[in-house]
Amino acid sequence: MSAQLLDVASKYSLYSGSIICSLGIVGNLINILVFTQLKLFRNNRCAFYLTVESISNIFYLLYSITISILISIYGDDGTGRFLIWCKLRYIIAQTFALTTFTMICCTTVDEYFSTNYLYNLRYMCTLKLARYLAFVFICIWTCHSVILGLFFNIVPSGGCAISNQIYFQYTTYFTYPVLTGLLPIVISLLFSLLAYQNVRRIVRRQLPIVRRRLDRQITAMCFIRVIAYGCLATPYVSYRVYALNYPISRSEPLKFAIGQLVQVIFTSLASLNFAISFYLFIISSSHFRHQVKFVLVKKCWNRWKYLCCFGNIQINPENIEPNNSNIEPEDIN
Repeated sequence: MSAQLLDVASKYSLYSGSIICSLGIVGNLINILVFTQLKLFRNNRCAFYLTVESISNIFYLLYSITISILISIYGDDGTGRFLIWCKLRYIIAQTFALTTFTMICCTTVDEYFSTNYLYNLRYMCTLKLARYLAFVFICIWTCHSVILGLFFNIVPSGGCAISNQIYFQYTTYFTYPVLTGLLPIVISLLFSLLAYQNVRRIVRRQLPIVRRRLDRQITAMCFIRVIAYGCLATPYVSYRVYALNYPISRSEPLKFAIGQLVQVIFTSLASLNFAISFYLFIISSSHFRHQVKFVLVKKCWNRWKYLCCFGNIQINPENIEPNNSNIEPEDIN
């Protein structure tokens, strides 16, 4: 029975991981294209945070593909066999996970300031500050993950686990429940609600219509992103806290197999956080759907056709007539 459960867990992890990673990488790449190609988003701080989040998501998903390949080859993730991989897996996962969750928080906080009715608060945050904060947070989480990763070792009865009791308590009662769970969920949800209240008052302020549309669009996108994040992250964080406090030994094959199956199910749900942002944006915003269509069809596809047809032909720019189809329309927002 235990062997069958482990086989089911292995196949579920492989197939679900492959599907999630494939859809997630495509979706995050489109996010990056939209947020970097449209002039509307180029100097927008929230779009910058969403771009950094999408890049972090892609690296995390590539890491997940590696795990799926190892499980399909060896039957497990390989952390119980190779000490370096035991440490490296934690470092990679935590760095990109914390970066993604931090960028979600930064997006919602920045959107609250951007939509605030107080002038000083609206212009307190700048794009230069956003870049500085993103760089600082990435450095902090990298150092944090490397330090904790050094305390992971291969334990005969439990596989890859933290060998230091102090850091074990820190991970159990702070890293999983707070850093990757309660803290980012509370911050992002709180500021999303505050930004939503600000957006409802935007019509009373004298702001350009393009700015009002952009604020409403990003607020709606962020709000549904936060709701999904809370729903998907909570089961995995809760299970990880339980598993760290009550580890199951391999000497109990049935309990160990059930634990593995539950873990891969909750892990797949948590992995959706790194893959579904693009699809949530598509659902929540009709403007974003038009923007994606414009970028993929009018920009990328036309540029690709031009390169294919005229890539080897030298054309004098002075003799080229203006092409209105390549001009980004102002109403794509």
